[in-house]
Amino acid sequence: MSERGGKGRGGPSPSAGELVGQVLGSVRYAPDGEQAEDALEAGASMLAAAEAGPEAVSAAVVEAAVAGVRQCWAGGWQPADLARIVRRETSGTALVALVVDAIAAEAARPPATRPAPDPRRSEQLRNLGAEVWWPADTGYLDALARRRRASRFETVYEVLAALRVLARLPRITPLPPPPRAGGRSGPADAAAARALGRIRGLLAKAEATDYAEEAEALSAKAQELMARHSIDEALLDRADGSPGGRTDGPSAVRIGIEGPYEQAKALLLDAVAAANRCQAVWAADVGFSTLVGFAPDLEAAEMLYTSLLLQATTAMNRAGDLHHARGRSRRTRDFRQTFLVGYADRIRDRLAAATAAATAAATAESAPTAPDLLPVLAARALAVEQTTGALFPDTAPVRLRGARDADGWHQGRAAADRARLGEG
Repeated sequence: MSERGGKGRGGPSPSAGELVGQVLGSVRYAPDGEQAEDALEAGASMLAAAEAGPEAVSAAVVEAAVAGVRQCWAGGWQPADLARIVRRETSGTALVALVVDAIAAEAARPPATRPAPDPRRSEQLRNLGAEVWWPADTGYLDALARRRRASRFETVYEVLAALRVLARLPRITPLPPPPRAGGRSGPADAAAARALGRIRGLLAKAEATDYAEEAEALSAKAQELMARHSIDEALLDRADGSPGGRTDGPSAVRIGIEGPYEQAKALLLDAVAAANRCQAVWAADVGFSTLVGFAPDLEAAEMLYTSLLLQATTAMNRAGDLHHARGRSRRTRDFRQTFLVGYADRIRDRLAAATAAATAAATAESAPTAPDLLPVLAARALAVEQTTGALFPDTAPVRLRGARDADGWHQGRAAADRARLGEG
């Protein structure tokens, strides 16, 4: 047998990097099913017994992981997106931790061609816990094997499986630049912080109460405050002579839509987005919606959607359990799906009414001293529409399936009437 890097009967042994590249090529392009399993097993065997040595193979695997993550960044993905899609594609969490390790390894490297600092990306890295945990003097694969109490073959197999998922991801629409740091300061910024704090407080109360009527009132009040906060931001931007304020125009965020009942949840997010002067584009194949809007509106929409989804899920589970207890178990899924659709449909009406009321009140208050509010809001709506069209020129309406239970529809709308939107 040849020495590491020496010559054997078959000629020079490939370097660790070359070997890892060959294995990843086979793994990436193997068709799903048995052929993919065979490629993973063969690749894991080759790397586990490679003549190049464990440390060299481990270093080459980490280099390949960093390259794979950077390919994903170039393809429009963000850290939270990768964790979500891997969990979705593999129906579990076993490989998610390995992808987070790959993200951590990439984040620890010199910036090179990395884009300007993005606070959203930094927050996602913190939320994922993406940190290099393995010692610098220890190969990643050996450290991972000890941590998981697994063999080297099993460890390499799982790492290759994670890298296969990353390598096969499609390109997606990149998000526009994040809001610029700095923004306004002084009284205006303090007022915005107070408004957001009050909104969060109302939504937290809405989620905590066991009384549906109280939840409904709290959520409605929160939406009114969100609408007023958005109007205040728009007027301040107009006074500053800046159409987009801190963002120089609309920005965008991605919000994961987890199963089951993805279509109904996407419909609820669309209702919340519309009420907060944003537009939502759902990508069913990758399990998220992209919200396009101005920064304050995006923040408000994300907060309210999270709260209403929690309220809707709680109400749906209670109603679904009762539906099941009545001997209708075969239709429970239809009931729950239609419940959420009815909930979203009614929430859309309620949120639109709350926004209209806040806009009318603000228009009346600002008329004597401020520019006409409606042209300001119309200009922002046009900017959001144009940005959405530029990012997603080929969108199409989605035909909702599964809303087939009349009882679920009526109970969902009734639950939406009880949902807390925010009045005290």
